[in-house]
Amino acid sequence: QVQLVESGGGLVQPGGSLRLSCAASGNFFSIDALRWYRQAPGKERELVAAINKGGSTNYGDSVKGRSTISRDNAGNTVYLQMNSLKPEDTAVYYCNAALRWTSGGSSYDHWGQGTQVTVSS
Repeated sequence: QVQLVESGGGLVQPGGSLRLSCAASGNFFSIDALRWYRQAPGKERELVAAINKGGSTNYGDSVKGRSTISRDNAGNTVYLQMNSLKPEDTAVYYCNAALRWTSGGSSYDHWGQGTQVTVSS
């Protein structure tokens, strides 16, 4: 069983900052990648940022230059630092983990429950 526990969402004023966290726990063998997605009302879920096992990162165009994804030394917790927030960043942010259950086995995606980020004055 896997748990992805997200925290850090909330209400922030335009131009402000937020730091989201997601801690992965369970009996998995390894984490191939940790990602943040978001979904605004009436829109499709989109990739915000990702960090893979080797530490390489990539960002969605909408947050590039304003956000930083990182992880702790153990590699089980991922953070998303978001700066210069805009009203259009308002969405539910979901943590996603690509987990491998055995050495050499396939990787499977798991999702957190989501955390609301609202950017409004």
